[in-house]
Amino acid sequence: MKWEEEGYSRYDVNEHGNPVTFEQYNQSRPLRGRLNFLTRGELKLLLIAGVGFFLDSYDLFIINLVTPVWIDEYWGGSQSRYPFFLRGCVNGAANFGNVIGQLTFGFLGDAFGRRFVYGKELILCIIGMVLVISLPNSIPTPNSKMVWILCWRIVMGIGIGGDYPMSASITSERTHLRRRGILLGFIFSNQGWGTLAGSIVTVIVLAAFQKALNVDGHEGQLDAVWRIQMGVAIIPALATLWPRLTMPEGKQFLQSQELNSKSTSSSSIEQPAKSDTVPELANGSESEDGPFARKGSMAIGTGVAPPALVSGSEVPEAKFNTFFVYFSEWRHFKTLFGTAATWFLVDVSFYGINLNQSYILSVIGFVDGKNNYHKLMKNALGNLIIAVAGYVPGYFFTIGFIEVIGRKPIQIGGFLITALLFGTLAGGYDDIGKGGKFVLFALAQFFFNFGPNATTFIVPAEVFPSRVRGFAHGLSAAVGKLGAILSAILFNWLAQYKIGLPNVLWIFFGCNILGAVITFFFIPETKGRDADVVDYEEWLEANPGAKVESRRAEGMLGGKGAAVPPGRPVEKEGIPIDSQM
Repeated sequence: MKWEEEGYSRYDVNEHGNPVTFEQYNQSRPLRGRLNFLTRGELKLLLIAGVGFFLDSYDLFIINLVTPVWIDEYWGGSQSRYPFFLRGCVNGAANFGNVIGQLTFGFLGDAFGRRFVYGKELILCIIGMVLVISLPNSIPTPNSKMVWILCWRIVMGIGIGGDYPMSASITSERTHLRRRGILLGFIFSNQGWGTLAGSIVTVIVLAAFQKALNVDGHEGQLDAVWRIQMGVAIIPALATLWPRLTMPEGKQFLQSQELNSKSTSSSSIEQPAKSDTVPELANGSESEDGPFARKGSMAIGTGVAPPALVSGSEVPEAKFNTFFVYFSEWRHFKTLFGTAATWFLVDVSFYGINLNQSYILSVIGFVDGKNNYHKLMKNALGNLIIAVAGYVPGYFFTIGFIEVIGRKPIQIGGFLITALLFGTLAGGYDDIGKGGKFVLFALAQFFFNFGPNATTFIVPAEVFPSRVRGFAHGLSAAVGKLGAILSAILFNWLAQYKIGLPNVLWIFFGCNILGAVITFFFIPETKGRDADVVDYEEWLEANPGAKVESRRAEGMLGGKGAAVPPGRPVEKEGIPIDSQM
């Protein structure tokens, strides 16, 4: 069929074989209940991409449950004997690796494609996990043991970090525009399941060792406890590895990459006057194909047509400078600053609480018992209750409301409510009882996840076009992890030795207020926004003389009356909508 030859799928055209307009796409009627149910393709995508965030949460936050076990095993139950700086570095080791992985894999994913990268980061994560639980008991001192764990958790963190930009980009590029926030929310909600699983595994493992630890007093069995706690995560990682390694490249990414051309042809462009609209390109010279087919780097705004608009042109891709060219414009950099800064601010408080939740439960008096076994079990149950009552439900409120009220209101509201909760805890710390503090911390976890912890992940996956999405998302996430590292290193030092827990909570209060302000001024609403269509429209604004010949090129331009980019599923009578795997 003609429309197949021009690059369209059956989802992009109407019954006459003509492209569906972007205006029709946005105004199409409801999807007959499909918004509430996952299709087979979406479920497959959820399982493949979601396991990365399950591992992310499990491996990052299991440290909160393993640390008390290490303190009992290696330092006789005395928290003060575990050097605070070493403890902070071990707590933040995976986040150190995250920063490296998010930047590296985000860049590689944009430069060489999602398929080139996807699965490789999971291999690195598996290697790190295996070597952490393979800690040799022959290492003589507790501090040296922690250094071993620190090093291999960094390696594991690099793999986990690579999953952020890759899974976010792949999900965003393979989902219906009107379901995108829901699917991204589902993917990210696996972070909640990972945290919950960590608490459940800890309770089960402690129960299995109840006789040895509680009755017989064999403290040496703690060594097996923490290795099982951390090693369980290897199972879902191995189960997902092959589907990731064999996932095909997405069509939307391939089409977006066509903007990164070094050379174009003049065959299908209505040529503007050379001196008026088309600046000379560095190291350029005229060729046989026309005065505007030049060597050098093409950038939006240069007046050179993207190859998608050129019939039969050669498309050598200039990928490596794309990010810098795109974000050299203030309107784009402003958004990048907003996504990175808000992610940093939420992670300061989010990871400050979650990496140290066991410490907080101990300080507020929740963790007590006649021996170490009872204290460890009480701590695991406290973490489990908070996960069930606040942490996990928050994600599903985001999933339920994100396509109703939008991303920006959820992010601003979450920041402000969480700030209120931290302010209440800090201001009334001496007057609020143990139960009240526990409830307020659980509510804070709820509004983190029905709020900025979820949306700071979702927005960068939607607001940037596919050709820079991986690195932009990775950079935003990496800046966020710097906030997590800051909290991991400084929280215990500030809370235990310097200013006390209430004043640390005041710092978290300020971070959340600032996050709401930056969200309001720097981040656009991404509900219903197709960043690739916007990208092409911006190209048209910069190239008013360009004219296209093919329907495929017309379809990639977007805008009112223009066709939806090929690969975007659009509802049509009698044709089901599904994710394009």
